[in-house]
Amino acid sequence: LAIWFRKFSDQSPENRRWMMFDGPVDALWIESMNTVLDDNRKLCLPSGEIIKMGENMNMIFEVQDLAVASPATVSRCGM
Repeated sequence: LAIWFRKFSDQSPENRRWMMFDGPVDALWIESMNTVLDDNRKLCLPSGEIIKMGENMNMIFEVQDLAVASPATVSRCGM
């Protein structure tokens, strides 16, 4: 995720990029996505690196259920 996120964030706004997440929601990785999904639009990595989401980037989540997602995550995704 971090490799593609970094690569896409450096591209010009004319190059629209979509990141698609398909599969079950895992409590560990979805909680780390909260800073990307809120107004900060920044991916905070465990190493301390912070990557700002570019204006050319969009995310789509297609999940089976939200059993382990927190209410904060659900509201951030607009589900």
